[in-house]
Amino acid sequence: MGLTKQYLRYTGTALFGVVASQKGNIAYVTLRGDKGRYVAVPACEHVFIWDTRKGEKVLILQGLKQEVTTLCPSPDGLHLAVGYEDGSIRVFSLLSGEGSITFNGHKAAVTALKYDELGGCLASGSKDTDVIVWDVINESGLYRLKGHKDAVTQVLFLKEKNILVSSAKDTLVKWWDLNTQHCFKTLVGHRTEVWGLALVAEGKLLLTGSADSELRGWSINHFQENLDPHEPQYKRSKGPSESLEEFSEADQEETQEEHILSCTKAGSIMREGRDRVVTLATDRTGRILACHGTDSVLEIFCVLSEEEIRKKMEKKMKKARKKAKQRANEGEEEEEEVDGSLECSLQEKIVRLVNLKASAKIKSFDLILSPKGELKAAVMLQNNMVESYSLNSAAQPSQVARTSKITIGGHRSDVRTLAFSSDNIAVLSASAESVKVWNRSTLQCIRTMACEYALCSLFVPGDRQVIVGTKSGKLQLYDLASGTLLEALEAHDGALWSISLSSDQRGFVTGGADKCVKFWEFELVKDENTVQKRLSVKQTRILQLDEDVLCVRYSPNQKLLAVALLDCTVKIFYTDTLKFFLSLYGHKLPVLCMDISYDGALIATGSADRNVKIWGLDFGDCHRSLFAHDDSVMYLQFVPKSHLFFTAGKDRKIKQWDADKFEHVQTLEGHHQEVWCLALSPNGDYVVSSSHDKSLRLWERTREPLVLEEEREMQREAEYEDSVAKEDQPVVAGETQGEAGLAGKKTIETVKGAERIMEAIELYREETTKLEEHRAICRAAGKEVPLPVNPILLAYGSISPAAYVLEVLKKVKSSELEESLLVLPFSYVPDLLRLFSQYLQQDSEVELLCRALLILLRTPLGKITSNQMLLKVMENLKETTIAKVSQVRDVLGFNMAGLQFLKREIEAKDEVTFFADATDRFEEKRRKRKKKEKMILAVV
Repeated sequence: MGLTKQYLRYTGTALFGVVASQKGNIAYVTLRGDKGRYVAVPACEHVFIWDTRKGEKVLILQGLKQEVTTLCPSPDGLHLAVGYEDGSIRVFSLLSGEGSITFNGHKAAVTALKYDELGGCLASGSKDTDVIVWDVINESGLYRLKGHKDAVTQVLFLKEKNILVSSAKDTLVKWWDLNTQHCFKTLVGHRTEVWGLALVAEGKLLLTGSADSELRGWSINHFQENLDPHEPQYKRSKGPSESLEEFSEADQEETQEEHILSCTKAGSIMREGRDRVVTLATDRTGRILACHGTDSVLEIFCVLSEEEIRKKMEKKMKKARKKAKQRANEGEEEEEEVDGSLECSLQEKIVRLVNLKASAKIKSFDLILSPKGELKAAVMLQNNMVESYSLNSAAQPSQVARTSKITIGGHRSDVRTLAFSSDNIAVLSASAESVKVWNRSTLQCIRTMACEYALCSLFVPGDRQVIVGTKSGKLQLYDLASGTLLEALEAHDGALWSISLSSDQRGFVTGGADKCVKFWEFELVKDENTVQKRLSVKQTRILQLDEDVLCVRYSPNQKLLAVALLDCTVKIFYTDTLKFFLSLYGHKLPVLCMDISYDGALIATGSADRNVKIWGLDFGDCHRSLFAHDDSVMYLQFVPKSHLFFTAGKDRKIKQWDADKFEHVQTLEGHHQEVWCLALSPNGDYVVSSSHDKSLRLWERTREPLVLEEEREMQREAEYEDSVAKEDQPVVAGETQGEAGLAGKKTIETVKGAERIMEAIELYREETTKLEEHRAICRAAGKEVPLPVNPILLAYGSISPAAYVLEVLKKVKSSELEESLLVLPFSYVPDLLRLFSQYLQQDSEVELLCRALLILLRTPLGKITSNQMLLKVMENLKETTIAKVSQVRDVLGFNMAGLQFLKREIEAKDEVTFFADATDRFEEKRRKRKKKEKMILAVV
């Protein structure tokens, strides 16, 4: 048997060129004690933390594969909740940058995240129309709220009330009572999708943004606060003259639901924008309200406090009385008629501050208001930029100043061409507005030069200059040392689609939409400004064709020239005489890319028909046609000194192929949008690719061998895992398909967790049987023989089989425990219940066991109660559980009382407030120290 051909694996090593992705939202985060300085933005599957003062990236929260869709910082500023495209949610610690908690419950992208006031609960809304409430402390899902008919757009917790408000694209705003997990009120006053919600005026006013230019205000009144708790709800709702017999049971239920709170239309505020609301939000205090549409204007409003409204109304009343007095003197009307007629409208409660004009379309924003009244706004723009603004909300009129912008880390538009320098160190990327040169090892941008819409590029031999071909047909020559444009030539009348360097490095060839192929040579000309000579190019020959030229390539020996035309063919010409040699036809759509192997034996062509064809250059015969991508093949390049080549497609994938064996070697997945182009380094160790998601990705060739059979097996396993996640969710007996449901969902992790528990119970059964048999043998023999210990138990320190089951149960993640136990077959439940009874009597993990017990009893309760063998076990569990839980509660109560006593003792002793927030004092000290240092420097 011959040796199989070995390949080396390429892996993704870096993501760069992206400042902020478009799908998520921007959020201020507290880092190193600083508020209002650091912002978190989504960056494909990662989250970047940027320092807005320095414009530097200070922290990367590493994601897995799925794109980030929403962010929400916790109220204490220590954590950041991140929602992903696949419906998962991860909670990161901002101190360590590690993802500590993962929640899996949604079936589609997470669209909204919100913490409650204390940060113990997290509500999430998704495109799957569900709202899920998660317990962050216990790391588990509480319940799923079902009721919306379209994607959820926003969720909010009411302050000091166990009530959740959610809005969706089904035009509805729903109010959920979290105590009973049901929707008790639905607002139907919107004709189009509700895109945003905001609570202001200490939770007494709800503002909603829709697809029109109106912000609707809804006044919230909580009835239970002002009413006698002993009086029946239905009695309060009717007049005193009406008797109780008039109410049916349905009326009583409806009235009870309505009297949790009332929500009435309070008015509306007109926005200046005419399109839909994209984001509607307030700062942390609820004092400043802002919204924006699909344009570049952020409209900022100030919500007046009750004191300010009272003063405003007094002033208004005074003015009205004065006018009434004048009219009374003229005999027109009485003075008393005016006093009660004035009311404060919504426009008077919410005052427009200023309109902030950003430099491009706004995708998201966040606000933070300092105690001194300075408002900071961080704005994420559509063109891969982040801008920071500040304004003094107390000053009249409010002046907006841009304090910083983060731009150098990426292009404003999609990168359409890439090139590697000959020393493998520098990477050139060019887009519609700029050319950037990056250092491959540090991934830092070392040069930025303005250009026209770039379509192709190359490094001039020597790596001191670069040439860029543009959509307008120009050739632009740049000097890298000075970062200046040396020369711009009108090369083609249409778009300049392709450029190829000759193998003797003395010139290059270009192809354009004007049906011409032009040959160019490098030359040195005298510079007009300096005495020295500089590099220039001159046209030497021209080849006129019948169709638009889409791609040109020289053969390595420079004898042949391949030209891809709009008529779906590739024509091969002799370079010296420009005589026609071969025509490669077979593609159904135009060839967009092609490349010739290092030895000139093969040419590979990639087309918009999704196929790659491999041809021999000697006779022009098609060796093989490969179905390469699920969409157009955008770029193709051979690995130097080999017959391996890479293709990039609009299906977001990069694939490696073997042109000798016609096999698919590897797929590089990572981009979230269409891949436009790629470039291989001259030594073949690095691949850099660009995509419509604004990102550039670097892939490195490792020393790890890649075996095709193993690769196929891994692909099959990944497909199986995906299919497991898409299977039907476990049904809980007795659970009605109502508004509330289980929070979690079946994933491959929960299935693996269930399998580990089953294996542990199997081992427990085997070891118990072995022990009984061993004891019987020992009794028959009349002497004790040591029983060999199971290797698994030995690895855990020679623990008992029962203790091993508990260890396995403890290792199942808290967020996955519920689903893992729900998919457990009933045959394992009796053993588990007996073990639980045993553990509880030993005071082991009381909280975990009680939770697992309640989950287990939800599904097979009928089977358990009908099993005579389990009656005694259930009776024991009932007695033990109640006793142990009471014991744990007593311990917690005692500890709380002890801690409160110690706190009072220390406060009385030191005359200080213990556990007070020392952040403000620390900030004040630092400010004073900086001021002192400045004064010293000024004196020096």
